[in-house]
Amino acid sequence: MKAQVHPHAIVESSGIGDDTRIWAFVHILENVRIGNNCNICDHCFIESNVTIGNNVTIKSGVYIWSGTVIEDDAFIGPNVVFTNDLRPRSKKKFDLKKITVSKGASIGANSTLLAGVTIGRYAMSGIGSVITRDVKDQELVFGNPARHQGWLDENGEKLLRKGKEWISLSGTRYLETEKGLQRIA
Repeated sequence: MKAQVHPHAIVESSGIGDDTRIWAFVHILENVRIGNNCNICDHCFIESNVTIGNNVTIKSGVYIWSGTVIEDDAFIGPNVVFTNDLRPRSKKKFDLKKITVSKGASIGANSTLLAGVTIGRYAMSGIGSVITRDVKDQELVFGNPARHQGWLDENGEKLLRKGKEWISLSGTRYLETEKGLQRIA
């Protein structure tokens, strides 16, 4: 089924996937790609040259700036703030720094992401976090600035440490690596 666009939304891009819902007072500029089965809630703005994958939820009051990439299955909470310039000045050329939110990641309500950060696969930030550094795969961060608070499985459940391994409630085992967690047999 084609995308469903609320009559009070402005969609200037033709790159909207099937079964995506775009609600009232959303403005999407041209050259935006949004995948299938996404939900873009009220009062969002998406600037040109943004890529959003499949099955993404973007809650109300989120503005997404040029260069941002949000991969499949990500969740962006209400009023999350994206930035794309480390040293903004009015009427000056800026140095675009893209933000990447990787597959399955969740960004808590009212979090702020510094230009240039990457949020790892299945990572999560708590509400109100100020994310100034990259977040590793499956890492849980929160605070101002956001700091490491633990590890999560792909369902968002906190992992328990057992020796050198991290174990989910279902028994899935992980090893900690430089990039984040790696599932082991």
